Order: sequence, then structure tokens, then C-alpha cells
Amino acid sequence: MPSVSVQKFGQIECKLPKVSNCVTGGVWRVSPHKFNLDKEGSYPVINEFKEFIAKGNVMDLAVGVIIGAAFAAITASLVADVFMPIIGAIFGGLDFSNYFLPLGSEVTATSLEAAKEQGAVLAYGSFITAVVNFLIIAFIVFLMVKGVNNMRRKEEEAPAEPAAPPADIQLLTEIRDAMVAAAKK
Repeated sequence: MPSVSVQKFGQIECKLPKVSNCVTGGVWRVSPHKFNLDKEGSYPVINEFKEFIAKGNVMDLAVGVIIGAAFAAITASLVADVFMPIIGAIFGGLDFSNYFLPLGSEVTATSLEAAKEQGAVLAYGSFITAVVNFLIIAFIVFLMVKGVNNMRRKEEEAPAEPAAPPADIQLLTEIRDAMVAAAKK
């Protein structure tokens, strides 16, 4: 008869056979898994996860990702709705999003959407739009980093008050001053 281990799961005691992960007599008998209860009756993995999620860095990262997604939507709209029409007007009034090269003889359409339905195309206009989008985001991030660096430099330039000398130096200074005063008398 196989040996039996008793484990507590909440208020329930389970008697599990101490058998490795193997098939015995056509029945799966699995050894206890990693998520066993600790001495306090809770799952240590869950507690570690709670501690990890509650850390400030994780929450800051989550907020950053959400703001970044919103910022990406604003930038995409700025590029597609403001800059690209201006750039298109400067370069002949054409829409960059419809610039493409057909990669097969079966592609005869004049718009990108119709051309994609006919076959493979090289949509370099979309790439130009993505490059302009990237340059705008890179410039804004550069300005943000530059602003933060300027703030840090101003904080570093502010003169710090000199630290008080250690107690032993103060005592020696007082002794010296007392000896000088006694010598003058």
C-alpha cells in the first residue's frame, strides 16, 4: 500500500498518495503541486504576487503604458490629420497613405485598399507616415528629457549648506579657542 501524505487546503484535509507523476493502474496519481499552503494557511505564490503588484514601480509602469497608448493615438491623429495633408499639399496634393508599388502584374488599382485586395503591394506611403509619426514622438520625448535634465541641473547647482563638523572637531575647536583666550589674559 502506498504511503499517504495529509495536506490541509483551507479547512479540508486531503489524503494524497505519495506517487510521482505517472500512470498507476490506469489512474493518474499526481504528487502535490507547488501551490501548497504555508503555515498561515495562505498560498505563498499569491502573497508574493500581491506584493509585486503593490510595488510603486509596477503601478508607475502601468500608468505609463496607459498614458503612452493615449499619447500614441493623439500623435497618430496629429500626423494623419494635420501634418500629412500639409506635406501632401507641398509635394503635389497627393495623399501619402495611397503611395504604393505593385509587386505583381495583377495589381492595377489606383488606391492602396483596392491594390491590397488584388495582390501584394509595397505600401511605402504608410512607411513615410510611420517615419513622420516616429520623428514627432522622438522630438517630444527629447523635449521632455531635456526639461527633466534642466530641472536636475538647477537642483544640483543650488549650493548646499555646509555640513556641521563632527563632534570631535567641534570639541577640539572649543579647546583651541579656550587656550587662545587664556593665553591673551
